[in-house]
Amino acid sequence: MDRAATLSHSFPGTTTFRDEPVRTTVFRGDPRDRPDVFRTMIDARVADLRFVLDRLARPTELPLPRGLAGTIDQHRIGLYGHSAGGSAAAEVLFEDRRVRAAINLEGYLDHPPLVPGGTPEPFPVTRHGVDRPLLLLGTEGFDHRPELDRSWSALTARSGRWVRTARIAGAGHRVFTDCAATIPQLQAAGLTTRAERNAVIGESAPAVSIPKVRHLVRELFARRLHMW
Repeated sequence: MDRAATLSHSFPGTTTFRDEPVRTTVFRGDPRDRPDVFRTMIDARVADLRFVLDRLARPTELPLPRGLAGTIDQHRIGLYGHSAGGSAAAEVLFEDRRVRAAINLEGYLDHPPLVPGGTPEPFPVTRHGVDRPLLLLGTEGFDHRPELDRSWSALTARSGRWVRTARIAGAGHRVFTDCAATIPQLQAAGLTTRAERNAVIGESAPAVSIPKVRHLVRELFARRLHMW
């Protein structure tokens, strides 16, 4: 999970409670240090994904370009997400059978302990396992791998052949984002150091890491979604 992230949420208008169309949300530190924040963050993403699935089930009601609604195949829906988004993608795969396959890009599969030294709480997907394809894709440089591996191992033990785990060599947590392409450019321009770059995306070059991530994501969906 990101130690710090700033997200901008754009809304179509304003309300009496929000006088700007853009609201900025800031996570300071690691969200897992605040179990209530982490749980809300995951629950909100799960609810968002299920809302989107409900809307996609009625494509003619969506403001889509002409002809696009007819191309949505309800039997070939896949999800992927990064960090908290990956956690949510895996959980929605378990909760909603409309989803045929999912990819979790380095997201935890348990809630942090409510008290220091307590026991983490596995997500439902971790407690029960899955019976549809799930790729758990991480990086070798993630600085919380023991905690991450704990929840991933619990899921794989309950899911058999349905779960595959892979790692991106020489990479860090944000290699799954636009940072994989932009941070090396900042380094080349002298705007960040090699150490700072490696702390964000690892040492792997964009020409290596980006095609690798794309290949693994496309491979799972191409191989798994067509079979349903």
